[in-house]
Amino acid sequence: MATDTTSARPAPEPPEVPGRRPMLIGKGWVQAVAIVMLFGFFVMGILAYRTYTDSMPQPAKVVTPAGATVFTSEDITAGQELFQARGLMQYGSILGHGAYLGPDFTADYLRRSTEIARSQQVAAGTPDPNGAVVQEYRTNRYDPGTETLTFTEGQAKAFSSLKGHYAQFFGLDSTANGLVPRVVTDPQEIHQLTSFFAWTAWAAAAERPGHSYSYTNNWPAEPRVENGPTADVVVWSVLSLIVLLGGTGAMFAVYGRWSRDIGWHSAESPTIAFRQPGSVGLTRAQRASAWFFFVIALLFVAQTLLGAAAEHYRADLLSFFGFDLAQWLPYNLARTWHLQLSLFWTAAAFLAAGIFLTPFIAGREPRHQHTLAYILLGAVAVVVFGSMAAEALSIHGVSWATGPLFAQQWEYLDLPFVFQCLLVAGLFIWIAIIYRGIRGRLKRESRGNMPWLFFFSALAIPAFYAVGLLARTDTTFSVAEFWRFWVVHLWVEDFLELFTTVMVAYIFVMLGVVREKIALGVIFLDVILYSAGGVIGTMHHLYFSGTPVEHMALGAFFSAAEVIPLTFLTVEAWSFLQLGSRQESRSGAPFPHRWAVMFLVAVGFWNFLGAGVFGFLINLPIVSYYEIGTALTANHAHAAMMGVYGMLAVGLAMFALRYLIPADKWPDKLAKISFWSLNIGLAWMVFATLLPLGVLQLYQSVGSGYFEARSLGFITTPGNALLEWARLPGDVVFIAGGALPFLWITWLGLRHFRSGETVTELPEDVLFTELVPAKSRPSE
Repeated sequence: MATDTTSARPAPEPPEVPGRRPMLIGKGWVQAVAIVMLFGFFVMGILAYRTYTDSMPQPAKVVTPAGATVFTSEDITAGQELFQARGLMQYGSILGHGAYLGPDFTADYLRRSTEIARSQQVAAGTPDPNGAVVQEYRTNRYDPGTETLTFTEGQAKAFSSLKGHYAQFFGLDSTANGLVPRVVTDPQEIHQLTSFFAWTAWAAAAERPGHSYSYTNNWPAEPRVENGPTADVVVWSVLSLIVLLGGTGAMFAVYGRWSRDIGWHSAESPTIAFRQPGSVGLTRAQRASAWFFFVIALLFVAQTLLGAAAEHYRADLLSFFGFDLAQWLPYNLARTWHLQLSLFWTAAAFLAAGIFLTPFIAGREPRHQHTLAYILLGAVAVVVFGSMAAEALSIHGVSWATGPLFAQQWEYLDLPFVFQCLLVAGLFIWIAIIYRGIRGRLKRESRGNMPWLFFFSALAIPAFYAVGLLARTDTTFSVAEFWRFWVVHLWVEDFLELFTTVMVAYIFVMLGVVREKIALGVIFLDVILYSAGGVIGTMHHLYFSGTPVEHMALGAFFSAAEVIPLTFLTVEAWSFLQLGSRQESRSGAPFPHRWAVMFLVAVGFWNFLGAGVFGFLINLPIVSYYEIGTALTANHAHAAMMGVYGMLAVGLAMFALRYLIPADKWPDKLAKISFWSLNIGLAWMVFATLLPLGVLQLYQSVGSGYFEARSLGFITTPGNALLEWARLPGDVVFIAGGALPFLWITWLGLRHFRSGETVTELPEDVLFTELVPAKSRPSE
């Protein structure tokens, strides 16, 4: 008979269920955030409805006056899908959106078709051929009842003639245009592509019912159809300037009044000693993040090399130092991979940083957390390398590489739909890892405190990226652009910015540099400032995408307000930089994160210059009207994407690697070289090439025309080619002095990721020791 021993054991004590820690700041902050968010997304809901109901119509069929079919809605959609699948949106642009080597195919078709129409009018002896062409193209012959668009005989003949032009352009048996030879040759596909171009060109000239401007607000500037800036373009540009000046003045007034109560300051902080990296134990999942950082650095190096290759096409289109690179790596494939990797490696850095910070926040790590981290790393590898292979097959036109597993999609969302779904799933796996790690801490905290903000801001990343799934390859262009820019703008510039702010603030709280209450104030203030302009400001991308004019009005008005918080961040950057040094002066131990903090300060600088100044420059409707799709857009994109999210990703990696690499192995000089080389190289890239070239292109667009400014003939002029070559020294500094040393530092982290003590429980203040509590010191 078995002996029952349970009665001999002491009864387990009931688990302690502590009460929730109260919210450290007033409810007014939460209410203010809620009001800003509700207002912003309420307006976005109205704009979404208007996008679906009043954007440029896609006709069921286009016919001649005699009733013969020119092309159908199915042709337009098939041409749009082919345009994406062959990576042509990463070669040229459509309605101003896309890449900058090839033409804007809307402007290109509009110019060429009106030239053909004018020749026909001259041949017919029309007294005023120019006026006749204007009348022919601006008259809207679309019947919404039958969804039928009637082309004139001249427009139909121009369509037939331009099919031959595009058959020759895309069927060229060489790489002279920067594309693979014979990229599109099938007559039916040429018909579909031309249909897509013709539809957007029609919408760019035909007057919107009830108005004297076209569906695209008279974009592009084309005198042959009397397209010029509308009253809305001018008026909302002026009002945007007023918003910027008035808002900035109000911000400085508020800051001057309450500067001691808002922003980064440490008056209430205790005297502490920073725990040096060698004395900090790490969990197994934190050590697993070393693999993430090494892969991130590899992707970063690959992205910079691809960027250099894409840039070389603009300097020398016909040869890559004597090698015909376009046979294997055409411009559109190089740019596709360059853009995709820029998103992949920076987003992966956020994933790794989240995994690394979670045990510090929770004070413990659940079992098998490191296994989930490795599974996530494998999922990231499948998405990155699988999507890149699929994009290459799609662009090269491999016959069997079709469908959602292979077909490339919209710019920035280029990865095929299946991989896009896998990426969303991978991001939710990351959320599960984060939640699993900190759920015990969440139970003890008010939902307004730092742990919950960390979780909510992380959750917003997969949630708002998933919105991009609504922009399918067959979605009507205006609707697809609306949802695409929820990812390109709203996801990147608002919700990634939110997660950035929370992570940086949490790092400084964990280092003991600021109190949690101060950090919470910064976070809530940033959310309010960013979201007030950033949510509705998304519409500044849709000025000329066939959406109603209110998208321009609201987009211009609120995007001007986006510069205001960036100005505030610049003012606060000095205080941010001084936080560590102030505590270091009180501490007996050195501050171990000088270069991580320097990268975070660089984020503030480039946020103001790249996202703020350069972004506002091109966001004014009157400027955007002439410059969209020129080098000024690329100038803003490089300064903002690399300057903000790239520098942030490297800074987060430096913070984690400082603990992963033994103190005696830490390469401080390499970190210094990497920091200065990345910033100098980026500044060189911007000021030596992209900004001056963009200004010249803008001047050409205003003076001669948008078609001329986007032509290869203008881009490859000797002066412009010299500016393109001038970027080479900056690229060398950026890659050799910045990216490669960073790769070596991550390699050191991988080599030594098992060094030091491995723990499952961490002390409450794991990164610092409090020497003199704040309350025992005289008030400052």
